[in-house]
Amino acid sequence: MHKSTAFLGAAAIVLAAPAVSAASPRATLVTAAFQTGGKTQALALVNQAIKTLDATLAKEPANRDAQLQQGIAYGYRGKLTRSLGDARRGRDLLTTFANRHPSDPEAQIALGGWHLTVINEVGGFVGGSALGASKSKGLAALNKAVSLGGNRAFFPAYAGLARVALDAKDAPAAKLLLDKAVRAPAPAEVDRITQAAAKRVAALIQAGDHKGASRLAEQLLPFGRIS
Repeated sequence: MHKSTAFLGAAAIVLAAPAVSAASPRATLVTAAFQTGGKTQALALVNQAIKTLDATLAKEPANRDAQLQQGIAYGYRGKLTRSLGDARRGRDLLTTFANRHPSDPEAQIALGGWHLTVINEVGGFVGGSALGASKSKGLAALNKAVSLGGNRAFFPAYAGLARVALDAKDAPAAKLLLDKAVRAPAPAEVDRITQAAAKRVAALIQAGDHKGASRLAEQLLPFGRIS
């Protein structure tokens, strides 16, 4: 298990639709998770997204996309600030959304990512007792997301990265997912980002460097390079 620089996680990855405004919370969270190298900048972007999402939901409580992004954003802030309260809020929002929309692959990938990141960062005992994180629930959600996600690169890419980041021994199973991602269409920015990551990690697994693949996968997941 590799300890990331962040203590608590809600690494439910942000999803970007093919046509998203640069100022949207989705786009802001993608930038924060993948395109910032510093905690201060990343946290400022996450807080900006939360402010916008909270305001949107105050006016439009049934706004489905804002509901999902709000859960992701609070989870991200919990990760960056080591806040149990934000991590729990992210978990609760994502769980509620996933229960309401059981066939939504974005909900499943977000919830699966939340569980596995917590387990990876603080371990199964602490993650389970303090935050209710579960490796089995996380893996099940990722599997469901891949099944529901159609032929987009993002879902198998993220699932493969998360699996090998959590456990280098899972590299063979992760490679099947990563190879699928490499062959899949990449219509959105997050597809392209994670597809490129899948190629790099799959190459290390192919070369037999499972521990190196695990370390690299963790770096390529959201906020993995923030110190």
